[in-house]
Amino acid sequence: MKKIIPSLLALSMVAAFTTQAATPKDTLVIAQSTDDADSFDPAKGFELTTVQAFTNLYQRLVQSNPQNPTELQPTLATSWQPGSDNRSLTFELRKDAKFSSGNPLRPEDVIFSLGRVVKLNLDPSFILTQLGWNKDNVDSFLTKVDDNHVKISWSANVSPAYVLSLLSAPVSSIVDEKTALAHEKNGDFGNGWLATNSAGSGPYQIRKVVLHEVVLLTANPTSPAGAPKLKNILIKNVPEPAARRLLLEQGDVDIARNLGADQIAALKGKAGVKTEAIPMASLYYIQFNVGSDPVLKNPALWEAARYLFDYKGIANDLLKGQFEVHQTFLPKGFLGALNDTPYSYDPEKAKAILKKAGLTNVSFTLSTSNQPPYLDIAQALQGSFAKGGVKVEVQPGLSSEVSTKVKAHQYQATLNAWGADYFDPNTNAASFAYNPEDGSKTIAYRSDWHIPELSKQTLAATAESDNNKRVELYQAMQREVLKNSPYVIGLQARNLIALRDNLKGYVQGINPDMVYYSQVTK
Repeated sequence: MKKIIPSLLALSMVAAFTTQAATPKDTLVIAQSTDDADSFDPAKGFELTTVQAFTNLYQRLVQSNPQNPTELQPTLATSWQPGSDNRSLTFELRKDAKFSSGNPLRPEDVIFSLGRVVKLNLDPSFILTQLGWNKDNVDSFLTKVDDNHVKISWSANVSPAYVLSLLSAPVSSIVDEKTALAHEKNGDFGNGWLATNSAGSGPYQIRKVVLHEVVLLTANPTSPAGAPKLKNILIKNVPEPAARRLLLEQGDVDIARNLGADQIAALKGKAGVKTEAIPMASLYYIQFNVGSDPVLKNPALWEAARYLFDYKGIANDLLKGQFEVHQTFLPKGFLGALNDTPYSYDPEKAKAILKKAGLTNVSFTLSTSNQPPYLDIAQALQGSFAKGGVKVEVQPGLSSEVSTKVKAHQYQATLNAWGADYFDPNTNAASFAYNPEDGSKTIAYRSDWHIPELSKQTLAATAESDNNKRVELYQAMQREVLKNSPYVIGLQARNLIALRDNLKGYVQGINPDMVYYSQVTK
């Protein structure tokens, strides 16, 4: 059972860092909900709170440039060389790299880290099993070449460029094998211990975690990334956005995360505060189940629906800056993303399209979560579609129940959201533009949309080594889906945060793991 009353330990930790009128000069204090946190092991953690921590606790062989995320930078690797068959990469490791324990980085640590992900087979493991790895064969694909080189191979028909993207994901974080195995229990590769401890080389290390209450990170001065500017990061669990806003306004925290539009509005003009709206890799869209009704399979309805989505009204008026208009399946900020927005709200044009197609008295049921912002958006769509002569019955329900019905094709239309699992175009293309007809629950499958040619193009894009050609492939697919598909993609979410105006150097990117604390100063 989840604790309701904070533990004495958590309260004492918070008090030790926040008894002053302002936050301590050497500590960044953050208010957010941490109720989602389950494990700080990169082989398991797949929730917002834990993923946001991983880049600060661990390093990967390659990572995104914080200022230009589509550019991959050498991190624990200094260089890499693809094999002649395009089915392997050999990495040269940094010779001076050490973990927070003082243990030097070795090829064995890379092999252990990637292998344990596949063998533990926890939520994020699918990112690496795409390579053809499983618990029985993964060891054969990971090879120590010498004391400073490691070879990573795969059997799947994917390019080295795509594999590098997967190796930059948080699940590919390199763990100190010696430290993890020193805390192993029952063959868990240290998973239990790493739930609330760290064994990485990032600029910070876990000092103490009380799940769902407080997270305290302390500097790792020997990190290959360099010593961080501030000594401590204190993350407090404050579930209510209004309470987070008040703490920031009073100067009791330095950053308040995941605020609502009302909280941002309340902070306008307040002394000592600045606000930011950071694009997130989360898209909100309508999808039709084309097998449920002949009308919903008609491309004329799909086209008309694109003119019945009140994009600007929902983004700017209803949700007041929490979203921006976005109409393609790759979020703004991703490699190859098209930011074209050719459709606008035009009920009269929608009526003409339906009339030409002979579609009259169109109606459908729109299933969605009963939680905001889903229900708010769905109700707005009900009104905007009505002006085009289309009757929409909104059917709210528990998110889990809606998801189950959609995956089983037991719905007509749904309003849903899709978030990226890793920072590569394939994370979305492999769902919006791919239906392998093998029961995989992609978005195309859930729409009962059969697309053999688009599916071939999606596979071809992961096999392509030239990034410029990959971009061309993904942009062609986006144009096709934008013009002719049973989806109406309308919105890209923004993360609304507020900071004290004396903070400098804080960087947060489009993906949840792109949160960087090491250069923050006050």
